Amino acid sequence: MEGFNGKVAVVTGAGSGIGRALAVELARSGAKVAISDVDTEGLAETERQIKALGAEVRADRINVVEREAFLLYADSIKEHFGKVNQIYNNAGIDFHGDVEVSQFKDIERIVDVDFWGVVNGTKAFLPHLIASGDGHVINVSSIFGIMAAPGQSAYNAAKFAVRGFTEALRQEMIVGKKPVAVTCVHPGGVKTNVARNATMAEGYDHAEFAKLFDRVARTSPQAAARIIMTAVRKKKPRVLVGPDAKVIDFLVRLTGARYQDVFLVAERFLLPKRSN
Repeated sequence: MEGFNGKVAVVTGAGSGIGRALAVELARSGAKVAISDVDTEGLAETERQIKALGAEVRADRINVVEREAFLLYADSIKEHFGKVNQIYNNAGIDFHGDVEVSQFKDIERIVDVDFWGVVNGTKAFLPHLIASGDGHVINVSSIFGIMAAPGQSAYNAAKFAVRGFTEALRQEMIVGKKPVAVTCVHPGGVKTNVARNATMAEGYDHAEFAKLFDRVARTSPQAAARIIMTAVRKKKPRVLVGPDAKVIDFLVRLTGARYQDVFLVAERFLLPKRSN
């Protein structure tokens, strides 16, 4: 894909799924790629695939929640490559459970990774992106940053926060005349391991949750990566990934707050049930 040759791109959560697909496609498009994840085995496989393309890559084990380490990592990437053009804050995890039965620690863990991980990545790399003269922040929210669903309260909170943070950042960059574009990504159902690796509140069937997710996840990580990169190349402020994301976004805009009543009908068949 045009527009990425010679760029230095940082991708978090690159050990699998959308992160891996993004890293590989960026490398195929001529970018130099810095990849990170807590899954070292998955990260090594992504690194292998990128090296097979003959592209330049650096792989590091990074936990996006560890702020000081993230800040040092950003400086080391700038020193290693000489510049940083793009940060894809993609790392994320999921948790399913009603508020009533969710533990504080479960909610905090989701918000730490899915929201504060994005904040940490943005803050760590923003000075380098500005210095590049051609920077771009790409933050991955979710369709659950547009609509809320039962059992997804923690995930919804984090992804809605990512959306608000990212949209505000974009306006700040424009007002401040900073050379940094900002894009918020809202994937729908993408065939990744996020649902399979999700933690669950007591009383939920993990296998049922994964099965239901597989039923609605229609977009491949590779297709998602191409959609995201097209939006980045065009410097779009927002990108919906997958036909389901587009349909849901349309219905939310059409019905306003009443979307909750509309979706509750479908959710009776699509969401896992909690045993009493």
